[in-house]
Parts: sequence; C-alpha cells; structure tokens
Amino acid sequence: MPGGDDLEDDFVADELVELSEEEGSLHELDDDSNDYADEPTPTAAANSPSDSTVLSKKRKRREKEKEKRLKKRKLAEVAEPKQELSIAAQSPEDISEYLATMQKKSFTDMSDIELDDMRIPSSAIADTTAWTNSRSLDLLADFIMKSRSVITCLLQPFISSPRLAHPPALPTLRTRLGQKPKSTGAPTLLFVTSAALRVADVVRILRDKRLRGEKGGEIAKLFAKHFKLSEHVDYLRRTRIGAAAGTPGRLGKLLTETGSLAISALTHIILDVTHRDAKNRTLLDIPETRDEVFKTVLGAPSVQKGIREGKIQVVLF
Repeated sequence: MPGGDDLEDDFVADELVELSEEEGSLHELDDDSNDYADEPTPTAAANSPSDSTVLSKKRKRREKEKEKRLKKRKLAEVAEPKQELSIAAQSPEDISEYLATMQKKSFTDMSDIELDDMRIPSSAIADTTAWTNSRSLDLLADFIMKSRSVITCLLQPFISSPRLAHPPALPTLRTRLGQKPKSTGAPTLLFVTSAALRVADVVRILRDKRLRGEKGGEIAKLFAKHFKLSEHVDYLRRTRIGAAAGTPGRLGKLLTETGSLAISALTHIILDVTHRDAKNRTLLDIPETRDEVFKTVLGAPSVQKGIREGKIQVVLF
C-alpha cells in the first residue's frame, strides 16, 4: 500500500484549491479597502502585512474626494455671477456720462465739441432711482403705472408686497398712455429694444389695460423681420397709436426716412438696456444697434430738438 507522500510522477495540483487560497487573500484585501470602514478588523490586521499601505490608499482617496467637492463648489460660484447695479438704476448725471461714452463709440470722427452738442443732458433723463425693484419685463407696467391711492401712500411703511412697496417711476407717462391720441402715427412713448422677439414681449405688456385704460391708443410693433417698411408706413398713417415698441433700425427709418412716425406727442423714449442677448450684450453693447440708437433714433433731428426743448425725456429700463 503506497504511503501518503507517494505521488504519481504526473501529479498536477488541483487548480480549484490554489484559486480558493488566492481568493481568500484577495477577500481580505477587499475587506481592508472598504471605504466605509474606519479601521481594519483585527483579523485583517493580523493576516495583512500591508495594512499601512491600505490605510495610506484610503487617506489619498478621501483627499481626492474632498478636492472634487471643493472644485464643484468653486464651479457653482462661477456659474452664479454677482449682480452688479444696473446703469439704468443710477442717477441722471451718471446715466448722462454713460450715454456720452456710448455715443462717442458711434461717432469716432467727431470732435469733443461736436459730441457735446449732441450729448443728452442729465436734465433730459428721467430720475428713476426711487424705483428699487427689479427692472424685469414683468414689472414694466408697475414701473410706469400711476395707481397708488392716498391710503396706499399712508400705509407705505407697512406694505410688504413688492408690487406696491415701490413707487411708480414714471407716473405722468401712465396718464398720457391712458389718453386718446389726437393724431395718427404720433405716440407718447417709444420703447427701443434690440430684438424682434423682445419687441413682441414688450408690446404684450404695454397693451395692459392698467396702462391704456379704455381710451388709450394702439400699441405699434415695429421691427423689420416679417414686415416691409412700406407696411409700417401705411399702418402708422392710418392708426392712432399711444406707444410704439421697436428695434432701433426700423424706428430710425420711420423717423428719419419716411416721416410717418411723428414726435408731436412724444414725451418719453425708453432704452431697454437691462435686457441681454445670448452673448450677454445689451442694446448699447451691440455695435449695430448702438449706432442706430444714436444716429437714427436719439440722433433724429426732430428728436434732438424735442430733447433740447425739454419736451422728451430719455428713460433707461
């Protein structure tokens, strides 16, 4: 009978036995590298000769996770830029300086003396610093509306509603918008903005019955997209409008080339400088619209005359 040490010459160790022994060692390492275990178990500490290496790996992993969290936090802060005070909310003097700076970009060949002659003085700029609420489009009606009663004024310190707690910035404009226009194509308000879609949004707000009442005129929508210049000329010559919202290019042509947009009743020109396009540019940041504003809208001879005589006020929204 052969002894226990007598093996056949071609004996091969059972692979299952070898693998099971290796897997046992691997399981021990896996247990030691568990992210949620603060310390290795006594068994792992006794059987694993590389315990310090495993702990070092865990520390490095935690440090990397901490770095990732810090990076995410910094990215979130960058994605939410701090709100700066809009130029529209500043004093007439500051706005006059700002407009002069923008105007100079449109008239690069003019001397300082010539630019001063075209400058919009602070006296021609509406002081809207009392309006401390947002200058978002959904509050445009409140921005220009005169609707506060005597009781509302008395209760002013106790009012918490943002729509009532801020006084209207342009109360006289609200009065004029509610009056019946005397002539065709002669609005009391021009609202100048940079894009056709924005014009459509503004028109919807200006059609609010709180602004127009029962007697107010039509609200004209004036931009080049989908409308020929001749169509707007015909419309203005037959329609009594209380306000017109449009892009500076189309408004400028109607003012300077056709004469169909009259300024006989014009009292306010609102420049939509708070709105930004997809490239984060305002009406006066875009070179094309800036030039059109200063050369054909504010630069129209009839408009300049009205500003100098104190009949037209410029408003930044």
